Amino acid sequence: MREGPVPDRRPTSAPRPTSADVARLAGVSRTAVSFVLNGRGTGNISAENADRIRAAAAQLGYVANSAAVNLRRRSTATLGVITDEITQSPFAGRLLQGAREAAYARGYVTIVADYGRDPAREREMVAALRARQVDGFVHAAMSMREYEPAAGMLEVPALLANCVSRKGPAGVIADEEQGGALAVEAVLSRGHTRVAMLAGVEGARRESATERRIAGVQRAAAAAGARVRVVDAGWQIADGVRWGTALLDAPAGERPTALLAARDRVALGVLLAAAHLGLRVPEDVCVVGYDDEDQIAAEAVPALTTVALPHQQIGERTVDLLLAHLLDGDPLPDSDVRVPCRLVLRESVGPAPNR
Repeated sequence: MREGPVPDRRPTSAPRPTSADVARLAGVSRTAVSFVLNGRGTGNISAENADRIRAAAAQLGYVANSAAVNLRRRSTATLGVITDEITQSPFAGRLLQGAREAAYARGYVTIVADYGRDPAREREMVAALRARQVDGFVHAAMSMREYEPAAGMLEVPALLANCVSRKGPAGVIADEEQGGALAVEAVLSRGHTRVAMLAGVEGARRESATERRIAGVQRAAAAAGARVRVVDAGWQIADGVRWGTALLDAPAGERPTALLAARDRVALGVLLAAAHLGLRVPEDVCVVGYDDEDQIAAEAVPALTTVALPHQQIGERTVDLLLAHLLDGDPLPDSDVRVPCRLVLRESVGPAPNR
C-alpha cells in the first residue's frame, strides 16, 4: 500500500503583529501608535494613551520594521518637497525643519527643490523627483496663498503646506482666524475700546491670510461687544510709520489706544511713529504685531507682543499626515487642516489708559 506524504507537523509561526494590531488593542488610531513609538507623542498624544500604546506594543511584541515595509511597498522612503522660495528665507525655513524631522522620525528623508516661483522650473523639478520615484509630494509656500498643483504632482499622494488649492490636495495651514482673535483679545481683555488694525496692501486685494486675520479680529471683537477700525496699509516699516502717525496724531480722547498690525514690520513702524509723536508704549498706546519675526519682534523697543505663526508645526503635521497615509493606510484629509497660532505676550501691551 502506497503511503501518502507525511504532513508537516512543525508549528507554524504566528503572523507578526502590526501597528494596526497595537492600535486595536490600545483603542487608539494607527497615527497615534506611530507618534508614540517614533518618539513624537509628547504634545500630540495624552500620557494615558501613550502608556496604553507602549503596553500594547510590549504585550504583542510589536517592533517596527521599516525596511520590510519599504520592500513590500516598493518604497524609496523619500518625499519630494517643492517650495516656491522658502529656502531663501530663514523665517519660514522652520517649516522645512519640521517636515524634515517628522520624516526622519519614520525612517524617511526629504528632497527639497526650490523653484523660485518659476512655473516652468517647477514642472521640471516635479518631473525630476517623479523620475527618482519619491513616495509622495509636499508643496510648501513661503506665505499662505492659493496654489494650483503642477502637472505630475498628483500622480503620487500629495499635501500642501502653508497654501490652499481649490482643485488639488488639502492644505495644512495656520489658523489665521484664531490668530486674529488672539491679537485683538490681548488688548480687549486689558480694557481697550478704541482699537484699529493695519491690514492688507493699500489699493489692492488683500492676501488670503490677511482676510482670515481680519475675520478673526472682527469675530472676537463682536463677541466682546467692541468694534475695530480696519485700515488698508502696506507691509513694510515705512507703512507702519505712515499709518501709525496718521492714526495717533490726534487728541488723547480720539486716537486709538491699541493698534494691531498684520505684520511685525508694520508694527515696528507704529512703534517708531509713537516715539516720534512723544507717545509711550504701552502706557499711551498698545501695539500688537503678527508673525513673531526673527530679529524684529523680540528685539524691538519695547519688545513686541505678536502672534506667532506655527511654521514648524505645519511642516511636521503635513508630513505626519502624508506618512500616516503611505505607511499606515490612513486616508488623506479631504479638507484643509488648521494648526493653531500662539500669542507671544511682551512689553508692548498693557492696560488701557485712564482717559
